[in-house]
Amino acid sequence: MSALAGTRLLTWLAFRRDRIILPFWIYFFTALALGTAYSSRAAYGTLAKRVDFATAVNKNPSLLALYGPVHDPASVGSVSLWKVGGIAAALVGVVSLLLVVRHTRADEESGRLELVSAGVVGRYAALTAALITAVTANVVIGVLVSGGLIALGLPAVGSIAFALGWCAIGLMFAGVAAVTAQLTSGSRAASGLAIAVLGLCYLVRASGDAGGHNGPTWLLWFSPFGWVSHLRPYAGERWWVLAVAVAFAAGCLAVAFALVGRRDIGAGLLPDRLGPAEAAPRLRSPLALAWRLQRGSLLAWTAGFAVYGAAVGGVTENIDDMVGGKGGRDLLSKIGGSHGLVDAFLNTAMSIMALLASAYAVQAVLRLRAEETGGLTEPILATRVGRIGWAASHVVYAMAGSALLMAVNGASVGLLHGLRAHDLSGQFPRVFWSAMVQLPAVWVLAGITVALFGLAPRIAVAAWGALGMFLLLGQLGPLLKLKQWAMDLSPFTHVPKLPGAEMRTTPVIWLIVVAGLLTAAGLAGFRRRDLG
Repeated sequence: MSALAGTRLLTWLAFRRDRIILPFWIYFFTALALGTAYSSRAAYGTLAKRVDFATAVNKNPSLLALYGPVHDPASVGSVSLWKVGGIAAALVGVVSLLLVVRHTRADEESGRLELVSAGVVGRYAALTAALITAVTANVVIGVLVSGGLIALGLPAVGSIAFALGWCAIGLMFAGVAAVTAQLTSGSRAASGLAIAVLGLCYLVRASGDAGGHNGPTWLLWFSPFGWVSHLRPYAGERWWVLAVAVAFAAGCLAVAFALVGRRDIGAGLLPDRLGPAEAAPRLRSPLALAWRLQRGSLLAWTAGFAVYGAAVGGVTENIDDMVGGKGGRDLLSKIGGSHGLVDAFLNTAMSIMALLASAYAVQAVLRLRAEETGGLTEPILATRVGRIGWAASHVVYAMAGSALLMAVNGASVGLLHGLRAHDLSGQFPRVFWSAMVQLPAVWVLAGITVALFGLAPRIAVAAWGALGMFLLLGQLGPLLKLKQWAMDLSPFTHVPKLPGAEMRTTPVIWLIVVAGLLTAAGLAGFRRRDLG
């Protein structure tokens, strides 16, 4: 039997299982790139605006660390797509590595791959199918993004280079995940190790860019993100950089395929650490177990919110130099409200962070579905633990965790902004509460996820689609001048635009009520339906 036997069937199965989540991510990245290019092109339509913006960015260490430099101030594409070339590219890598782990190590952990391997399935079939799935998703994203950018009027060569940069990041970290999936025996450990590698690579790139031209730019050659940065879309493309990315990915894949043949199915090459013979007393409740399962993810999200919040707070005083004149001011006023420029910027930043906090809430609630489909729910419910108590324990961390994220974000932005404005006592509470007022909208999305889990578990992942729709309505709806009824579909539309605007309690109360009703409906549905 060939080592690749059954690859076609496993690839088809992977696409079948990802038929909801893959279109969502493809749609999300395409809309993110095209929406950013469309809105930014209008804001920086003149050379003077682009030069002012690029100068402000390239002198700000926080922005350089987060997103990298603007390589060519004269280029519309270079300025328009600067922001989505950094963190968004990292997110492409995260999605790619999660796809590979899902169809390799996660299938082994659940026993699905061992069952399938009893048929005519070769040793390398599962890994090959997972890589085909990830590569196909990246190629589709690249084609749609490059085609869309060209349709918007941006140069074709630069648009193709930008899309290939995203594809290169996805391909490289798919290779990293292929290796980590062979090292560990658990999918969470494999994903965590791959994400840790990604985070380290991003940190190395950030360290190389933070000092500008006078900094340690040589560090960029030690990070995949640095290699892609050297591609320079819309700024004199360096196509040979792609060869470095392909070589790195090929090396990772060669290692991964070599390791597959050196281990047993279900086992990892790294030895498992034995746990204690008896559980600690603190694990005697569903809430304690949920904390044990959710804490790693929550701590990682919290650290990210703190860092990003500090970066936002550090640039608020320079916002007037960065928004590109009247066009940039109009852009911020459409998204963040018609109040002062700094307040509009802060409100826009808080709304974006609220969407990210919603992503955490969706992830935390969907852990319920993962536990259920993995067969881990039935042993717990066979004890004195009830269904509502078990499900509510995870919902509590989704709600409380998102509140913690927004509090950390508000505190870090408020602290840095207050210190830079020399008015900590006046600015900190304004900024902090502008973050916390976003929470009811975040909880509505968590409630939608709970409702889907309880009432329609097979399509629970559609909560990611709801998040994507709210993202586009909130960030692009005002720019595209959508009808108000369409804008009102997003709970974030009803949040008071603090700081600067008047605080309205009625919509906040209604959002809390809607979130509560959705959560209650989901828990009630879970109590009555069958498991599985």
